[in-house]
Amino acid sequence: MRDKLFIDGKWEKPRRGGTLDVIDPATEEVIHRAPAATYDDIDRAVKAARIAFDSGPWPKLTGTERAVYLRAIAEKIEERRHALARLEVTDNGKPLPEALWDIDDAAGCFRYYAGLAEELDANPEETIAVGDNRFTARAIREPLGIVGAITPWNYPLLMVSWKVAPALAAGCTIVLKPSELTPLTALELGAIAEEIELPPGVLNIITGTGQDAGQPLTEHPLVDKLAFTGSVPTGRKVMMAGAQDIKNISLELGGKSPFVVFADSDIDRAVEWIMFGIFWNQGQVCSATSRVLVEEPIYEAVVKRLCEEVAKIKIGNGLDDGTLLGPIVSKGQYDKILTAIDRARQDGATIAAGGGRPAGFNSGYFIEPTVLTDMSEDSYVWREEIFGPVVCVKPFADEADAVRMANDSRFGLAAAVMSADKARCERVARALRAGIVWVNCSQPTFTEAPWGGYKQSGIGRELGRWGLSNYLETKQITSFDADEPWGWYIKA
Repeated sequence: MRDKLFIDGKWEKPRRGGTLDVIDPATEEVIHRAPAATYDDIDRAVKAARIAFDSGPWPKLTGTERAVYLRAIAEKIEERRHALARLEVTDNGKPLPEALWDIDDAAGCFRYYAGLAEELDANPEETIAVGDNRFTARAIREPLGIVGAITPWNYPLLMVSWKVAPALAAGCTIVLKPSELTPLTALELGAIAEEIELPPGVLNIITGTGQDAGQPLTEHPLVDKLAFTGSVPTGRKVMMAGAQDIKNISLELGGKSPFVVFADSDIDRAVEWIMFGIFWNQGQVCSATSRVLVEEPIYEAVVKRLCEEVAKIKIGNGLDDGTLLGPIVSKGQYDKILTAIDRARQDGATIAAGGGRPAGFNSGYFIEPTVLTDMSEDSYVWREEIFGPVVCVKPFADEADAVRMANDSRFGLAAAVMSADKARCERVARALRAGIVWVNCSQPTFTEAPWGGYKQSGIGRELGRWGLSNYLETKQITSFDADEPWGWYIKA
């Protein structure tokens, strides 16, 4: 495991020599001490990225030339698939099959953006009709500049790939700060960059706390763009920091996503997708469908079946065979979730299933999958993101009631609707105020499709061609092509 920062193509110790404890959430044991960067390290990394962008070859390469590096990164991730997945289990807690899925997606993300990089060569510019045949106007796309990327702990390498891959494809250089809770696989990406001989300064990886490393990165005057995924409060700080220099900003923030289940739905299928929508990755998913709205005729049956199935989920260390629910990522997050469950209880909600530490687990940050009912629409657990294996279930009367309840939120990241009536699904999907809407499912995510939310769930879109556009600037070039002089001030 790496104990140095990756700056300008070299491994360097933090100037102040600090470290961060990396804790296995299944055992609560310190498994590594990662480097803890501070302002001096951030400054070195940003300046290296600046030189690499202004004077280095990277932004001047063709998209096809950059694609070679992106595909090489994808291949190295695939070669290290099992080792990287096990690292993610030990610093994040997720079950190994989920971690393997994530690593495969990360490799696929780099490969996908290699293809889009090549497309930049195929479509280098657009000619614009301007209504005056004396002029030729063109629009070209250029790399935006230096990217300060801050990524979360719930999908350590995958969220890194969502930012690094399109930024590299566009020709940007990057300073990446992964979450201090899960830095291991991000540092391994530095080793891959070194192995494939990515030009120095193109990708810099610094680990540290939000205060000591994240804040200096957001405030650094040489950074052109900030790309952040995380909580709304931290996103607000990133936005305020970026406003000082009018930086380009994209934010992927939190959610309290609704899942609307109509009475004509198959109950077993509904329960399966409800569970996948909230218990995958221990519910630590920004798009988790944590508010389930069930039409009154099948409400009791869905809750009963859900509680029966929740009791069957195998809880354990993510490395153990058959584990479907691992530990929460950290002690801080563990305490936050249990506090939210206790607050729900005090506010009058019913704990229909789960609600605490599972029996037999004397260490590790384990929480039972939890089903809450009977909460009010203005209660904390119904309105606020818990970011854990906690699902709130409420009945609704009709379609209008469901849409009203679903949209009554300051968030708008994702939503889901289930019904045998395809016309109703389409109608409700269009009515839901969310950036991602799933029909008869919850959570499938594809690199090719846009990802991002409405309202306080963020600004901009990641993934697909929209993700590449995040890291490109558009320049107009207009030429005067006529043989005769302009003749405004000097007459012929």
